[in-house]
Amino acid sequence: MPSNDVRILAQAAVPTAAVGAAAAVVSAVVAGGEGAIGAVVATLVVILFMGIGLYVLQRTAKSLPHLFQAMGLMLYAAQILLLFVFVAAFKNTTLFNPRAFALTLVVGTLTWIAAQTRAHMKSKILYVEPDSEASPKGDRSEKSGRSS
Repeated sequence: MPSNDVRILAQAAVPTAAVGAAAAVVSAVVAGGEGAIGAVVATLVVILFMGIGLYVLQRTAKSLPHLFQAMGLMLYAAQILLLFVFVAAFKNTTLFNPRAFALTLVVGTLTWIAAQTRAHMKSKILYVEPDSEASPKGDRSEKSGRSS
């Protein structure tokens, strides 16, 4: 993964982990130990799903740039659908508090999306990659401009 991608991943994962830690504390106060476990599990699920999604999206951008936008939309739809599946699957669990799990999942996802958006807005990504073997101006093999 290039350094810019790692930077964006870190700038999205760190705020999500911080929000997850705060949610774990609040859930522990409100729902006890089961609430804290639910919040921690939800935070890990969000970071794992969204991190894998970011990795897949960056790989798609490099190998199939013409599919980048469609892939991004499809990827986010699939991630949200999978998160709903997780909420439904653990709706009646006794391992942790399902309400704390669901609320932390939603808040963590929104935090990830906001942090990733901010990271992309702040990053300086080249739109055109400079030619690595550019020849000096005098050695151009092609003419530029109009010829009359």
